[in-house]
Amino acid sequence: MPGTFLCRSIFRFAIFLIATLALSISVAGQKGRKHKRAAVGALYATRADVMQQAQELAQRLELDPQWVHHALAQARYVPAIAQAVLPPSHGTAKNWAAYRSRFIEPIRIRAGVRFWSDNRAALARAEQESGVPAAIIVGIVGVESIYGSQSGSYRVMDALCTLAFDFPAAHPRAAQRSAFFRSELEAFLRLTQRTHTDPLALRGSYAGALGMPQFMPSNWDKYGVDFDGDGHVDLFHSPVDVIGSVANYFKAFNWQRDMPTHYPVRLVAQGFEKLALLAPDIVPTFTPANFVALGAELDAAALQHPGLLALVELHNGKAAPQYLAGTDNFYAITRYNWSSYYALAVIELGNAVAAAMQQ
Repeated sequence: MPGTFLCRSIFRFAIFLIATLALSISVAGQKGRKHKRAAVGALYATRADVMQQAQELAQRLELDPQWVHHALAQARYVPAIAQAVLPPSHGTAKNWAAYRSRFIEPIRIRAGVRFWSDNRAALARAEQESGVPAAIIVGIVGVESIYGSQSGSYRVMDALCTLAFDFPAAHPRAAQRSAFFRSELEAFLRLTQRTHTDPLALRGSYAGALGMPQFMPSNWDKYGVDFDGDGHVDLFHSPVDVIGSVANYFKAFNWQRDMPTHYPVRLVAQGFEKLALLAPDIVPTFTPANFVALGAELDAAALQHPGLLALVELHNGKAAPQYLAGTDNFYAITRYNWSSYYALAVIELGNAVAAAMQQ
């Protein structure tokens, strides 16, 4: 009947308006999110050279050619990733205070307290077995991913393909870095094939790092530990596996049980041979006696240190730099990320969480 038809028409139009409004709200919400999805370029399916390499990869790795071809073909070039790996522009001053404030702050500390409280037994077992303090493990997971809450939003296949096949030529070590990411792409394909995981489903950092501890794919294979004993290594969802794997990583890089990470340093105004002390970078090179002879004063504990030390310089913008004497354990932390700023942030976040646990 005409009246019924009219009512149905009005009803359908109302539904259309509601759906349109809901879609508009959804899109607006997505645009307003803090972490926007990065713009992407062309599919690698359009690159004949990459598709040829897919065949070679499959043959060399003894993987299903169709599976490898599909994975690489569906990956996309991401310009933001290529930009992110370029060194900072010249003239960008390092600032330890600013860097520190990004990591030693209330949100991470509160999350660290929850992580430590929830995983006391695993942290204690890892410390007992490896010698790596619980505070260092907690500091690593907090700096890397805020305990899994920010483990990366890029498709790992996009990140690894972008950096393997289109690493920016402007980078001073472009050839070496491109080769590194090709090897990581291979490791990722082996990992996902072995675990029956869709390689296009996993997300991580712009460099292709994965899970709570942000392991690169090759490190998942080398250092990942089934610490919860369920038969597989899960660095996305198992905090216990994450704890055991981080401890195993540092154990592999010669973490020394009960050794401090660093000591305070006071510079002698006269006779401070800064260039000589900084020449080895952050590699422990000097005995405590050598350290003092080159013009850096150490406290009583540092003077009794049985190993070698490195002078670590932390710039503070226009303010005076900060110095400390790094041990082999400080150097071990930089094997996770070659940065003295990173290492000290890990140490101080772990200490801040430990202090908050006592309150």
